[in-house]
Amino acid sequence: MIRVLLADDQVLVRAGFRALLDAQPDIEVTGEAADGEQALALVRERRPDLVLMDIRMPVLDGLAATRRITDDPGLAGVRVVMLTTFELDEYVFEAIRSGASGFLVKDTEPDELVRAVRAVVAGDALLSPGVTRRLIAEFAARSKEPAAGAGLAELTEREREVMALVGIGLSNEEIARRLVVSPLTAKTHVSRAMVKLGARDRAQLVVLAYESGLVRPGWLG
Repeated sequence: MIRVLLADDQVLVRAGFRALLDAQPDIEVTGEAADGEQALALVRERRPDLVLMDIRMPVLDGLAATRRITDDPGLAGVRVVMLTTFELDEYVFEAIRSGASGFLVKDTEPDELVRAVRAVVAGDALLSPGVTRRLIAEFAARSKEPAAGAGLAELTEREREVMALVGIGLSNEEIARRLVVSPLTAKTHVSRAMVKLGARDRAQLVVLAYESGLVRPGWLG
C-alpha cells in the first residue's frame, strides 16, 4: 500500500486529491496538512511514502519543508512531489534542487496524478514531458555557472553517458534503445551513478547532470 500525505492550504484541493487517491486499491491518504510545519510534523509521525507538497503555504512554505524532509536521514524513504498552480513556476527548479522528486500542476488529469504517485514511489522522477525538461534546464542555467566535470570523477565513461541521457529526460527504456543495451543494463548504470554521486533519486541525478556541466540547456544528446 502506497501511503500519501497531502500538504496544501486549500481545503478543496486536499479534498479532491484525497477522494481520488483513496479510491485506488493500492493508495491511501495517511494525513493532511494546511502548512509546511504541519506537514513536517506529520511526515515525522507517520512516515508516508510520498508527500504531495504545495509550494506556497503559510507558516512554512513547501520549499523549506521539503529541504527539512530531504535533509533528515531518518526520512530518507520519503519522496516529495511539489504541487504548483502554474507550469512555469519560478520555484520549480529550486524545489528539485531541494530534494523534490518532481512536480505536478494542480489541474493535472486524475489518471496522470495516480500514475505519478505510483511512478515516484517506484523510483522514477516527474521530469516529463519535454516542457518540464526545458524548464529544469532553464533554471539550472540560471542558478550558477556549471563547473565542468565537477563530482563526476568516480563515474565510468558509460555511466557518464547514461547520466547525460537521464539529464535530458530519457527513460531507462529510451536509454537502452539509444545505447543498444537492455533496459536492465541501463537501469544498473543509472543506479550506480546515483550511488556514486549520492543522488537521492533520478531527479537529483538530472540536477547534478546540469550543475556539473555534463549536460547544457538545449543539448539533446
